[in-house]
Amino acid sequence: MSDRPQGFDTLQIHAGAKPDPATGARQVPIYQTTAYVFRDADHAAALFNLAEVGNIYSRLTNPTVSALAERITHLEGGIGGVCCSSGHAAQIMALFPLMMPGTNVVASNKLYGGTYTQLTHTIKRFGWSATLVDFDDLDAVRAAIDDNTRAIFCESIANPGGYITDLDAIGKLADEVGLPLIVDNTSATPYLCNPIKHGATLVVHSTTKYLTGNGTVTGGAVIDSGKFDWGKSGKFPSLAAPEPAYHGLNFYEALGGMAFTFHSIAVGLRDLGMTMNPQGAHYTLMGIETLSLRMRKHVENAQIVSKWLENDPRIDKVTYAGLESSPYFERVARICPNGAGALFTVAVKGGYDACMKLVDSLELFSHVANLGDARSLIIHSASTTHRQLSDEQREAAGASSNVVRLSIGIEDAADIIADLDQALTKATA
Repeated sequence: MSDRPQGFDTLQIHAGAKPDPATGARQVPIYQTTAYVFRDADHAAALFNLAEVGNIYSRLTNPTVSALAERITHLEGGIGGVCCSSGHAAQIMALFPLMMPGTNVVASNKLYGGTYTQLTHTIKRFGWSATLVDFDDLDAVRAAIDDNTRAIFCESIANPGGYITDLDAIGKLADEVGLPLIVDNTSATPYLCNPIKHGATLVVHSTTKYLTGNGTVTGGAVIDSGKFDWGKSGKFPSLAAPEPAYHGLNFYEALGGMAFTFHSIAVGLRDLGMTMNPQGAHYTLMGIETLSLRMRKHVENAQIVSKWLENDPRIDKVTYAGLESSPYFERVARICPNGAGALFTVAVKGGYDACMKLVDSLELFSHVANLGDARSLIIHSASTTHRQLSDEQREAAGASSNVVRLSIGIEDAADIIADLDQALTKATA
């Protein structure tokens, strides 16, 4: 084959997947095994000393999971990647090599409710902290950064509102202050957005969502751009100083651009144990094979449904970035050239009670705490995923009490609209 770069549709099927050398199996096998036999004692010693790459124990690596990590890495344009048990695990895995007690992360205030809680409460148990600000206000982002800041974090398409972050501006700022930019690309997927092209250092995913696409398994991934100089500032000793657990190995000095990925496996997965199971990886590999086809339909349907809702007198507001009325509309072509995604919120006339009636009256939509399924999904974020936030925090995140979040599926758009129409009639009667 020529050296010509392969297209997205080809990579989503072939990247990380070769016929099994033992059996000739064309699909990636499910390597349902805990451990792997060493060739001899020297081979085992070399693996444990990171002198040779290979499989030791499935908490660290597994061929099925590794194939998935390689596929997502290719699609994101990264240099290396690691898969783990969930999207929340991926966020901790991304921060783990960067943070120390007393350090902080500056994050967008437009985040999934679970991430909001993870950053504002849970990470405090590690001695870390987070400052959340409006990422549309670059001066506020810059002002929040101090000498103890170790990362900048945002979502490419923010959940629940579908707001698009100006990754070009944030990426430039991160470069100026010498900090890694971590971008959660779950809602966009690499088909709609490539954060690394806009300055991201690390890209995280909940593979549970669009990448798998069928609501069957949970998973997460962290993809490294390989472009950040971990040794320049002296702020990242886990990656660029001697590691006692490996006889003083300096990961960045020894492994260069692959330092983060190897550290995440050799230390992160070893000690945190946030392992993805091989069967879950297999489901996600199969899902990714049709990612571009599904995302095109998701976006097409979201465009049709959002326009219908925007013109419906029972609706106060629709936040879909693909609408010309959206303040984020101009960013779509620049940040998400293949479309604005399929996630957005709707403010329903009648407030909280009307939202609850709408959720209960829908028939085609599924009322679940998930997004990115082939099916259309709905949830009232204020009473579920964002209920632990204050009213002010919910409003900033786009999850006020009069709002429902829609994840538009790949059904017939006319059927999606018909279901919303009958449910809105009942909810606003």
